[in-house]
Amino acid sequence: MSGFFVKEVSAQVVFRKGTDWMHPTDDQLVAAYLERGDAQAFRQLVERHQERIYGYLLGMVRDPEVASDLFQETFLRVLAALRQERASYTQQGRWLAWVLRIARNAALDYLRSRRKWQDVPPENGEEGISFWDRLADDAPGADEALEEAELQAQLTACIERLPPEQREVLLLRQEAELTFREIAELTGVSINTALGRMRYALINLRKMMHHMQNQPASE
Repeated sequence: MSGFFVKEVSAQVVFRKGTDWMHPTDDQLVAAYLERGDAQAFRQLVERHQERIYGYLLGMVRDPEVASDLFQETFLRVLAALRQERASYTQQGRWLAWVLRIARNAALDYLRSRRKWQDVPPENGEEGISFWDRLADDAPGADEALEEAELQAQLTACIERLPPEQREVLLLRQEAELTFREIAELTGVSINTALGRMRYALINLRKMMHHMQNQPASE
């Protein structure tokens, strides 16, 4: 997925050797690409964040092939944006959030074209507790009753059943590891609304998981 894309990117920019940082920041890598056309720096940016971005896209569209296509589309849009505004990147320290905004737009374009995205009323509330951290508490004995793969499959199925806005906040928080302030800015809502959507997502997940795990075993 990303390997093919990185090769495509490398063919479009001038490769410059000599970028030999041990732990460059995102902004240093962006500067290397903007100022010197350093393809290796851009490659590092893609590889550093590919799992979070792809994970978010996969959760949004629920199709690995489509998510892979949107991943490539996202970074083609990133390249186009950087080329249009060379040396004017002003998102210091917020590269991932900036790219995720582009990824989100690509995903929404896809979903809207297929009429799979529906609005839900805004929700307010307090910050929820991590469902992953509390899974064992909310489902006693789950580890003994289910294999890890089966439990993950159930969780994935429950996430897919969440209302779109709740699912998106959950993915941005758990997959992309954004703060609620960043999620609010990315999705264009207040922090309280983002917190509320997360809270209701976790409540709904716990209910669905409890229901699934307490269904009578099929004979």
